[in-house]
Amino acid sequence: MTDLWADSRYPRRQEVEFSSQDTPATISSDIRSAFQHDYDRILFSAPVRRLADKTQVWPMDENDGVRTRLTHSHEVANLARSIGTRISKSGDLPGADLMETIQPILQAIGLAHDLGNPPFGHQGEAAIGRWFSNNFASIKAKCPPDEWEIVEPYLAEFENFDGNAQTLRLLVSLQAHIAGLGLDLTAATLVAALKYPVGATGVDKTIHAKSKIGYFWSEKEIIQWVRDKTGLEEGQRHPLTWIMEACDDIAYSVLDVDDVLKKGIISPDDVLITLDNDKSITDKKIIEKIRKKFTEISHLQNDSDIKKDIKIQYLRAYLLEDLIKSACDNFSECRELIFDFRHTKGLLDNNNLCLSLKKISKKFCFNNEVVLRQEAIGADAIDGLMTAFWKGITDRKDRDQLLSKRNLPFSKYMFSLISPNYMECAVKPHTLPTVYREMRLLTDMVSGMTDTFALNLWHKVRAIPQ
Repeated sequence: MTDLWADSRYPRRQEVEFSSQDTPATISSDIRSAFQHDYDRILFSAPVRRLADKTQVWPMDENDGVRTRLTHSHEVANLARSIGTRISKSGDLPGADLMETIQPILQAIGLAHDLGNPPFGHQGEAAIGRWFSNNFASIKAKCPPDEWEIVEPYLAEFENFDGNAQTLRLLVSLQAHIAGLGLDLTAATLVAALKYPVGATGVDKTIHAKSKIGYFWSEKEIIQWVRDKTGLEEGQRHPLTWIMEACDDIAYSVLDVDDVLKKGIISPDDVLITLDNDKSITDKKIIEKIRKKFTEISHLQNDSDIKKDIKIQYLRAYLLEDLIKSACDNFSECRELIFDFRHTKGLLDNNNLCLSLKKISKKFCFNNEVVLRQEAIGADAIDGLMTAFWKGITDRKDRDQLLSKRNLPFSKYMFSLISPNYMECAVKPHTLPTVYREMRLLTDMVSGMTDTFALNLWHKVRAIPQ
């Protein structure tokens, strides 16, 4: 039986002598729903704060007006709440209370959706994957053949490292908790956070929701529990996940362009002209609406810079509203497919306005020389840090004991830098092979860094004679 709104939390181990009502995040007079608890637990977590120094588009930018992963995530959460409210009030999200269930789940997964992203964004993901691709041969050479054979089906988790799966791991495993349950979230929130509800062996590039790894082998047990509680199967997306994905698309398309405007790389009128010249946008209503407002603004008795700022505000508002309406309309049209888990395309996949805005972002954001230079520097730092931390993790007396004595001073130093949270997760009793736990510990440490921390640490590490 499917229970999309299951508010169960993962059961405690018998040796933990307290109930779920006695956790520090709960008090007897608390009137919050279980899902409101989820959002608050994510909001106050350390990984959320670290997003303030993680790249959205412009790495370590001096302009305080441009977005970081933190501001981007808050905007996605806000958009998700807004769209969820509209859809719920139209009757297309049955069986759940708007205020106590739908809104807090959407805010939670919107805020959390990028927690697993490494420093320097998607280039950071690529750098982690490249390091493993380049080093698998040497890792395999030092690994017992029978152990490598067990791990081999899951090597894609590392070679195709994806922040989405790391997000799930942060939520359920890596945060300190008395019972070892991470942020201890409900089954519904966790399953809704699974943008790609498949593991490494279930990826299918031809199916949108299965096109990337959504969870790691290390979290397979809790994923099975989530599915037992919600009734969802491998590859089935929660209906709210489609909304969160659409909000991420809206933020990437509209708000990344907004950053380009704030930096003065192009003007609001340039955006209007580009959209008007895009022949794929056959419905010109939104363009005419923006043009009319720009004409009104041009007649204001204000400084030209003030006029430009006002145009940016209206451009952002009108584009957001248009895409929000489109996402809501598409959800309603595809409601039956979504709730039957037969829907296959993102809510804005065929929206030409969204696609056109993404082209503008790609041209003026992602291909900007400043962005490319910082990404290259960041990729070099990640590569060097992974090599250094791998020495710290693997250069030890006893291969089967991750905490055994390091052989060399440099290895001892690097090992001492690893977060206790990550270390505890790597050494706690489980059946995962040693080499898998080593690689997982490496990705935990590097992906958890902020941009500034990664660069500063790399400067320190490479200065040490080896």
